[in-house]
Amino acid sequence: MKQVVQNYKSGELAVLDVPVPGCKPGGVLVRTAYSLISTGTELMKVSEAGMSMLGKARSRPDQVAKVMQSVATNGVPATYRKVMGKLDSYTPLGYSLCGVVEQVGAGIDEVKVGDLVACAGNEHALHAELNWVPKNLFTPVPDGLAPRHAAFGTVGSIAMQGVRQGEPQLGEVALVIGLGLIGQLVVQLLTASGVRVVGADPDPVRCELAERLGAAACGDPASPAVEASVAELTGGHGVDQVYLAAGGGTNQPVELAARLCRDRGRVVDIGKCRLDLPWNAYYEKELDVRFSRSYGPGRYDPEYELEGRDYPIGYVRWTERRNLACFLDLLARGRVDVEPLVSHVADFDDAVDTYRRLKDGDLKAVAVLFRYPEQAQDKGEAQAPAVAVPEVRRGGAVSAPARAVKTPVRLAFVGAGNYATSMLLPHLTGRDGVELSTVVTTTALSAANAKRKFGFAEATTDLDAVLGDKSIDAVFVVTRHSSHAELTRKALLAGKTVFVEKPLALGEDELAGVLAAVEESGNDRLQVGFNRRFAPLLQEARKRFGTRTGPASLRYLVNAGRLQHGSWYLQQGTEGSRFAGEGGHFIDTASWLLEADPVSVYAVASAGNEDLQVVLRYPDGSTATLSYVTTGAAGFPKETLDLVADGKVLRLDDFVRASVYDGRPRKWVSSRLPKARDKGQNAELASFIKAVRTGGPMPVPLESLVATTAATLAVQASLTGGAPVTLARAR
Repeated sequence: MKQVVQNYKSGELAVLDVPVPGCKPGGVLVRTAYSLISTGTELMKVSEAGMSMLGKARSRPDQVAKVMQSVATNGVPATYRKVMGKLDSYTPLGYSLCGVVEQVGAGIDEVKVGDLVACAGNEHALHAELNWVPKNLFTPVPDGLAPRHAAFGTVGSIAMQGVRQGEPQLGEVALVIGLGLIGQLVVQLLTASGVRVVGADPDPVRCELAERLGAAACGDPASPAVEASVAELTGGHGVDQVYLAAGGGTNQPVELAARLCRDRGRVVDIGKCRLDLPWNAYYEKELDVRFSRSYGPGRYDPEYELEGRDYPIGYVRWTERRNLACFLDLLARGRVDVEPLVSHVADFDDAVDTYRRLKDGDLKAVAVLFRYPEQAQDKGEAQAPAVAVPEVRRGGAVSAPARAVKTPVRLAFVGAGNYATSMLLPHLTGRDGVELSTVVTTTALSAANAKRKFGFAEATTDLDAVLGDKSIDAVFVVTRHSSHAELTRKALLAGKTVFVEKPLALGEDELAGVLAAVEESGNDRLQVGFNRRFAPLLQEARKRFGTRTGPASLRYLVNAGRLQHGSWYLQQGTEGSRFAGEGGHFIDTASWLLEADPVSVYAVASAGNEDLQVVLRYPDGSTATLSYVTTGAAGFPKETLDLVADGKVLRLDDFVRASVYDGRPRKWVSSRLPKARDKGQNAELASFIKAVRTGGPMPVPLESLVATTAATLAVQASLTGGAPVTLARAR
């Protein structure tokens, strides 16, 4: 089997072939499905291993003291050989995983082969394909809980033990300093306990994430924002508890804790940070300083961990194993959500490169999971569903010749409903170099009205005649959603350049049909009406935001409002869900801003599926959270968007104002108030007409249009399956 190891002397990381551990009595042999990298503890070990010998000594003064004691007892030569032998050995990494029971040892009767279990322990829950885990360090995974989420069990137990040490009470206010993996979990556990939480972290992305997950307010500990939030929430008294979940060598966390804690408040140390307590500050408030020891009672006790001797529940209510089971129960019941914390999922074979990227800062992450070979899934893992992102095959490409300069681009419209007549045709009527040739509708009168109002040369109900007219260069499909894919397919096969209003397709079969037409005809001249990426205000804001170097966090609130009774949008049986109809707009905007296509989609809905929360994950660890709500106030702006990355924030307020905060004394703000919000339709149409006229590339690559459509379809798949959906590239 394979296992991740490190040489502490040289710093070398490797995935080694090692023997399979035996299944001893009192434990189980577990085949790993997912294991979690602790981006705090493990990266600290990896970084220390890369230091010089002097650097290692400075980082671990406790070990230096042991060496000096050994020198006094055994002499320098013997101590040197002992230390070098220990340093120049491979040591394991990892301590939190989920897997399938492969073999059951004697004395174990609560699980059987094939059961899914969560495991803990830095000697037992390792980054390895197989692990032997003793009785008190594993617990069954509740039904319905995804294995990738159950892999958080150990770090969840660490956060839970810290919260237990703080003894929170309903209605109290807590401060969490450090919003890494443990800090984010502490925030959620406190919120679930009825405690209001203020978070402190210098990383604005982590602050935004904590607020999304329940914190009342978050900010940089060096700014006055945190202190102001504490004062507001506590009436100036200070917080009841402070949880130190930060690392590093600064003493700022303990000083901030003293300043913002109330008289006789509690300070709980969970992380590994400097603890030079300012005596006067802690004495005058009589602060209660407590330590949280890892997963809970039983930790470091060999009789509990190795021999399986449990503590009586009447004397020790919460042990390591009980904490582990409790955290999994909270996950299963939706009281804690770890999916937004997953920044990256790497194949186990790529472990060395993943650690290197984390250490070098190329991969900025809160939580990273290793995904193991598929034989783990064959043993009972409930694998997340997947939606295929079809490959675009163009067959024998059809050339799109450039037109003569003075020759107009001749357009046909299929459909002349409200959107076509209010949002598209006004931008095309009277445009130089454009001729509105023919309008096609299902009823004669609507065609006649469109011809009269917008100056079409012809009006008809005969679609085939239009598709067979070689003088028509491009066809606009602006009909009801259920007809988009079929009409687009026909127009592509007829050799037309096609502009189809969103959505491109309402199902995977429809999308496949469109792409089959592309392959058959070689005609890939297709544009979907995702206009927001063309909005001048958003274009300028992205330009001022500049090039992004690290992962981003994007929040997009769409206050869609309720539909009027009788709207055909409500005909979900034939026209698809409302989100399926227009959700692609917002996914496309997020993907354009993040310059990538999503790799997974997770969606949850309120009762009746009226309000949706959609989390999109991207290849570099970026996330986009889309809140699509219909129950908001009618007077509130329809669309607000925040993009946070690299210490900068881009803010869009309903295509009326945009701001970019980049750390400089002054921020850029656009306060233009146009008569109508410019959501990019005019610029989009100009780009489309230019592509038709010149024969140049389409405004948006077809691969991107397909990826956005697949992601939109994956929302319903995630709602149905109750799990994240992987967007798998078809081969």
